[in-house]
Amino acid sequence: MDVNQIFNIKSDKDFESLCFKVFEYQYENCKVYQKFCKLLNKNPANVSLIKSIPFLPIEFFKKYQILSCQQLVQKVFTSSGTTGQQTSKHHITDIELYQRNFCQIFQSQYGLIEDYAILALLPSYLEREGSSLIYMVNHLIKKTRHPDSGFFLDDLSRLKETLLKLEAKKQKTLLIGVSFALLDFVETYNLRLNHTIVMETGGMKGRRKEITRDELHERLSKGFGVKHIHSEYGMTELLSQAYSKADGVFNLPPTMKVFIRDPEDPLHIFESFKKTGGINVIDLANINSCSFIATQDLGQSVKKNKLKIMGRFDYSDIRGCNLLTFS
Repeated sequence: MDVNQIFNIKSDKDFESLCFKVFEYQYENCKVYQKFCKLLNKNPANVSLIKSIPFLPIEFFKKYQILSCQQLVQKVFTSSGTTGQQTSKHHITDIELYQRNFCQIFQSQYGLIEDYAILALLPSYLEREGSSLIYMVNHLIKKTRHPDSGFFLDDLSRLKETLLKLEAKKQKTLLIGVSFALLDFVETYNLRLNHTIVMETGGMKGRRKEITRDELHERLSKGFGVKHIHSEYGMTELLSQAYSKADGVFNLPPTMKVFIRDPEDPLHIFESFKKTGGINVIDLANINSCSFIATQDLGQSVKKNKLKIMGRFDYSDIRGCNLLTFS
């Protein structure tokens, strides 16, 4: 199947048309997904709406190799997890597709990567192997070609000096960090940043007590001296990302759509906006694995192509990008 089709989506009609092609392709080529569909008595011949396409429970990435093509695996991304937890594995057969997709999504929201200095405060991710977030951020850092771009593991003092240096030069800067590390920073330093975007990827990773997103953003806004805190929503099992520029409302890229399922009836999809339920994701960038995934995140569709994350199901694993206790 021609993977380049995912980069030419211009309308809902384009998305739906490609959805059905991908569903048929993955039904035929991913045996795990086909078996799941058959248990629900669903197949490409009897599904006429994209919301009715079966969504594979995200837990399957822990137990099975989810692949829809015969190409060699180039990379395996793994989820974070506490000691003893089984982690998800996403087998990647086309790493260039991932690179092209996350660069295109980032630039559609923030402009040219080359215009930025990117500073990353992601200690918990750097301390383990197989993070898709680290892979993405490292690639973006290299593309900036800026001498001050880079990772800051625990050196908060050096990060502060770098931020102030870039501010003095009026350099457009992105500081992307895991929540607990950003909080550590603002508890030590207070800045007034005018040329820097501060972006959290969520997650206390067991390092701190979970707090609401509103409380997190309030503390970070005050500490960095910025009006809004941006957020990134992504996970090991998805090759697309969504970004929020304010208020925790995420803008979905052209490769992605979400449906909200009834927490009491996982096969029922809510029709109206602003109902809270489980998030079902269609990610067409997952063309070589599975594009139709029932996540363990709770959220709302607040309007077309806009998503608000509310938290996670109580029994789901504590892990992943953007894990917070939301209000």
